[in-house]
Order: sequence, then structure tokens, then C-alpha cells
Amino acid sequence: MELSPAQLRFFKSFGYLYFPQLFAPDEIAWITEEFERSIQAYGNGAQHDGTKRTMFGGPIEHRERLCALVDDERIVGICNGVLGENFNYASGDGNYYSGDTGWHPDGNWGQLFSVKIAFYLDELTRDTGCLRIIPGSHHPSHFVRAEGIDLNNAMELFGVEPRDFPGSLALETTPGDLVIFNHDLYHASFGGDQRRRMFTMNLTRPCTNDADLATLRDYLSRHSPGGYQVVTGGGMFYPTMLNTASPERMVHLRQCAEVHDELFPELARH
Repeated sequence: MELSPAQLRFFKSFGYLYFPQLFAPDEIAWITEEFERSIQAYGNGAQHDGTKRTMFGGPIEHRERLCALVDDERIVGICNGVLGENFNYASGDGNYYSGDTGWHPDGNWGQLFSVKIAFYLDELTRDTGCLRIIPGSHHPSHFVRAEGIDLNNAMELFGVEPRDFPGSLALETTPGDLVIFNHDLYHASFGGDQRRRMFTMNLTRPCTNDADLATLRDYLSRHSPGGYQVVTGGGMFYPTMLNTASPERMVHLRQCAEVHDELFPELARH
């Protein structure tokens, strides 16, 4: 899969791309089944009571079949286009979401350094907790960033509910859809129930100079198992991801694994 020049311009300008039904119904069925097995076995899913979000790291890394999403030609093509060939896979998180999630970015890098791919495993509308974004808010010059606006205080500031902030967009999704967005993009969710299933894959551009490597160290010092003081048994990645990796997959794992081992030697692979 290769992104068109128009898609690349869209992503650069607005900070996201949406791919409806990228995965067929039979594919999303096994992906959902594997996710459920993973969150139940490794993410305390059985204890989820809806009072708060249940989250666990490395949602695709515990199951061999889910690990292969890193190799999927559609995901590889999208990430090659957005981040460049030899992009880094940097783990992710799996969730049972509960209630609202206020406006926030996942990063403030001021550049295209990292992105998030999101799989939503339930049908979600604007009234039932779908992803909301503010297109273009990844740019440092966007008025939300330039003026330091607290979007979650929109009622006091502007007399509008945060969910209705002007310029925001509700991305309604059906299982099989895929969304990729810049980590710096402001996003939120409102009106959802107590068990919305979603998992992510985080990715960074390949680091080819000292400045990029410094940014990757900063990124992984926070957005990684070590940053959350989680022992994986595989350093950056759980053993299943590494033990089933082809040479082609290792291209996308090696840089993050090596930097993570450097940052957190006590968690390094043995």
C-alpha cells in the first residue's frame, strides 16, 4: 500500500488520516478475539468494572498473530509514507475505556517525530465515545497551542462545552477502520460507555542523526515500558514480539530496543 501525494499533504496539514474498512470483517473478527485474550490474560480485563479506564502496555506483543500487524503490508505502507522507510515500532497500549477523555495531545515535539495508529473495536459515534480531533492542532502555530488555550475549560473561557469546541471533528468509526495521527494532535472522546475497546501502535521516524537519537531517548524515557516501570522480560518488547520476528520486522524493532536497553539496563534483554 502506498500513500498518494494528496494523502501525504493531508496528513502534513491536518495531522491525521482515516482509512475506512481497511481491515475486512473476518480480519477484524480475529483481531478482536486476540485482543480480548490479551487484555484478559495480561491487562486485568477481568477486573474491569467501568469506574475507570483499564490499560495495559504492548497489546499486540503478547499474541503471535497480533505481532504480525507490524508486518502487515497496509500498515507498513502507511507508516513508510508518513514516517519514512525503516520507521520504528515503539509498542502501544490496549484499553477498555470508560467515560470521557478530555482534550490532550500525546506529545509536544513540535515536529513530526511520532504517530499513533488506533484500532477501535466497537462501533462508535459522536454520541457514544468516538475519537474527536482538532485538525491542524499539531502545528506549533495553531491558535490552541500559540495562545495556550485550556480546551477542557472551554465552557468558562468561551461558553461552549469542550465536546463542541469550534473546529473539532468527530471521527465516527466502525470496527475495521483505522486512524493514524500525529502525537502532537489534540484529541478527546465524549459520551462513551464503560467498556470501549481500543488499542494502539506507537511509531517514530527512523533516527539517522544525533538530534533524532536524543529525541528518541527523550520519547522512550516516558513512552515505554521502562518509563512506566513495567518489566516485560524482553526489554522494550515482550518476548513473543522478538522471538517471532523476521529480519524485516527487526528493522522496525531494533532501534527502540537498543535505546531502551541503554536507558534501562536493568530491563535489558538477556
